[in-house]
Amino acid sequence: MKKTIAVSLLGTKLDFVGKGTHRWSKWRPNISLVCQPDLVIDELYLLHDNHSTRRANNLAVDIETISPETSVHLVQVNFANPWDFEEVYAKLYDFCQNQHFDIDHNDYLFHITTGTHVAQICSYLLTESRHFPGRLIQTAPDSTQEDKSAGRIQIIDLDLSKYDQLATRFDNEHLQGKAFLKGGIATKNEAFNRLISQIEKVAIRSKEPILLTGPTGAGKSQLATRIYQLKKKRAMLSGQLIVVNCATLKGENAMAALFGHTKGAFTGAATARNGFLRAANQGLLFLDEIGELGLEEQAMLLRAIENKSFHPVGSDLEVESNFQLIAGTNRNLKEAVAQGRFREDLLARINLWTYNLPALKDRKEDIEANVDFELIQFSQKQGNHIRFNKEARNTYLSFAHSPQATWQGNFRDLGSSIIRLCTLADSSRISAQDVEVEIMRLLSDWQPDEKRQNLRLLERFFSETQLSQIDQFDQHQLNHVLQECLCHQSMASAGRTLFNVSRTKKAVANDSTRLQKYLAKFGLKWQDIHISHDPE
Repeated sequence: MKKTIAVSLLGTKLDFVGKGTHRWSKWRPNISLVCQPDLVIDELYLLHDNHSTRRANNLAVDIETISPETSVHLVQVNFANPWDFEEVYAKLYDFCQNQHFDIDHNDYLFHITTGTHVAQICSYLLTESRHFPGRLIQTAPDSTQEDKSAGRIQIIDLDLSKYDQLATRFDNEHLQGKAFLKGGIATKNEAFNRLISQIEKVAIRSKEPILLTGPTGAGKSQLATRIYQLKKKRAMLSGQLIVVNCATLKGENAMAALFGHTKGAFTGAATARNGFLRAANQGLLFLDEIGELGLEEQAMLLRAIENKSFHPVGSDLEVESNFQLIAGTNRNLKEAVAQGRFREDLLARINLWTYNLPALKDRKEDIEANVDFELIQFSQKQGNHIRFNKEARNTYLSFAHSPQATWQGNFRDLGSSIIRLCTLADSSRISAQDVEVEIMRLLSDWQPDEKRQNLRLLERFFSETQLSQIDQFDQHQLNHVLQECLCHQSMASAGRTLFNVSRTKKAVANDSTRLQKYLAKFGLKWQDIHISHDPE
């Protein structure tokens, strides 16, 4: 049989009713604690201050009279101000630290009826954190009992899993959080559901960086937005969501855009600018395509994540910003580290919670739910309820699940497809003919063509967003230059081939310089090309 050991504070008023025999007819909290018919207190640690020693001794004598099986240990704990939370918590904490708790042989109870409200709160916190490895017990008078001194007790176990109603509430809240992160879409993919379940826990419990990886269109931006909204609903953030596509940040502008700048920091800086990191203070910063940041920006970002402070461009003074970071990328950052294009220490810092979002082709069981979601989204925006007729829906879903449907743009392809179908539908109904036309369009979009094959080399050096900002003429020319560079061991050798005619008309050929300047127009260096080249 385990012994029951209780800790209690001496009641400054209720535990003191004088020495007359009438005291046995009065309800006293600590007397009530030890005279319960269904609870035997084997040991009682009675905490009191130096002004209440006599009262504590008197109470100990009464306890011995009414409950001789209870050993009373008087412990002097002095509170200069019993309403000072810091002092009370510290002294109760020290008391717990000095005890040897043997939970294999003893049950422990912390009596929370006596003492100030501050002492009761501290007792709860110490028990909930398991610094006091037991349960709470509360005593109260009971007018229905014949023995008025006994009163009644209630034991409170802070293991919430033992309370069915509370456990159900927490389970429901967890389910609601997962459904919110999925946008209310009833996904059937088990791996994706497990991923979202963990992300929901991390979003609520952690402020550390989160890294979302996966192909373009897999839903990284949407998930980051949902994480922010969930944290906002739970009052975990007070600031804004700041979304930045790092692929659009280049050169000096990248540093200034991220970290801000002072007035006159560089040519064109007519006014000071706070920058994205300061705008995200007390909020969430989503850096999409983080792999496109330059090495200098990466170094500054690492410092900002670790210290929550950084120097704006042109300033000697540090500024602070307490933001949570979510980073997104469709690149393999470990390969980028090996190639010298991404800092290993930054990857280590943002790699605590990493989640790879699967492509749509790997979640085909979720296509139908996402089709319905996109239909609802379109109808809400346009104020017009659009539906498939039965034949059209069956045809579309059959194609969507077939090997022909490669969904190269992932959920973006699916969303765009539904928007086209809804827009072209007559009488708010998508017909089988509409679906046939859309299928032909999708197959055409996904068909690899010569242009795509020829420009594949550019994808080693530029993201999809960056390529969209380069003229087709420049893409073809740059692609040819890169192919030529990969065939030569030196910049001079490549330049001689590329400028084979014009160089003969110059007094000084400067082949290397001309090639270096050309590559710099697109943010490239000679070493970038050869580091990135992985010969097959």
